[in-house]
Amino acid sequence: MSFLGKAFPAALARRPLGAAFLPAQCAILLCTSTAILAPSLCGNRGGRPVRASDFEWSDLRFFLAVARAGRLTVAASRLKVEHSTVSRRIGALEAALGAKLFDRLPAGYALTAAGERLLASAEAMESIALGAQGQIAGSDRGVSGTVRIGAPDGFGSYFLAPRIGALAARHPDLEIQLLPMPRVFSLSKREVDIAITVSRPKEGRVHARKLADYSLRLYASRAYLDRHGPIESRAALASHDFIGYVDDLIYDPKLNYVPLVAKDIRVRLKSSGVAAQLMATRAGAGVCVLHSFIADLYGGDGPDDLVPVLHEEVGLTRTFWLLTHPDTRELARIRVAADFIVEAAQRARGALMAG
Repeated sequence: MSFLGKAFPAALARRPLGAAFLPAQCAILLCTSTAILAPSLCGNRGGRPVRASDFEWSDLRFFLAVARAGRLTVAASRLKVEHSTVSRRIGALEAALGAKLFDRLPAGYALTAAGERLLASAEAMESIALGAQGQIAGSDRGVSGTVRIGAPDGFGSYFLAPRIGALAARHPDLEIQLLPMPRVFSLSKREVDIAITVSRPKEGRVHARKLADYSLRLYASRAYLDRHGPIESRAALASHDFIGYVDDLIYDPKLNYVPLVAKDIRVRLKSSGVAAQLMATRAGAGVCVLHSFIADLYGGDGPDDLVPVLHEEVGLTRTFWLLTHPDTRELARIRVAADFIVEAAQRARGALMAG
């Protein structure tokens, strides 16, 4: 029977209802799991089973960081220690368990079969520890620590960044890391604590909350329209230069707007990021699908100000979702940040759908 099927329920049965596991209990639980899951991990020192005292349980934090990052330097940066410290702790864990946990490859660290078996147990232990922290680090303490938020660059730069200072002011001991990037962030690998996406995941261990719908429309600069004349139909778009995403860097199918606008559109200028598309549109390089809440920031009478194109004919609606990991979502630093973002998006629902 597996660790989760035997050792974990047994440990639960022995503790008082509602009580959190202490670190020592976690270490014993993990050692029990290695005996069940991976006998090869318990053959240390001439076949003697691994005991809880054989290794430092906190070494597993370093193991998880390397397993998720794949590189010592990245793991060290996330743990805020020197990479030599990470290497030493991994070596100590391997020596204590009598097993090689990683293959050291030119491209980085890859889990061995033993490492793969240990990973599930280490993550279960991490989940227990995080649950204890959420229960004990209580409401009588101020919110502190670091929260990392990954978001699409449009939402992160143009919606969240202007508002996030209010969260910082509300919690002076909270460090906020905002990553506005055109990519998918992994919660399971702890790349971020909170991820904003444009699709609700259909699988995986995530907790999803809807933020708000938002609108996208066609825009061009006044200078562009002065040079090329007004655009009066979808069919006319085929004769205009278009700005869009790099095809193989579209990280979510819902961002593939161009085929939904019109056939035979010629995308002459491509960028993976919203900011570059916006600046190119304002400079008169072509027509672009943009978030209405972003384009509205640049309306006016200047040559680089944006003008809606085919406003009544072309419009798209998408949704922003906020994702957190079930193991960490109740931690105070993550919970207050997530609630802040949800509240900000709900207050701005009208602006997000404007245009």
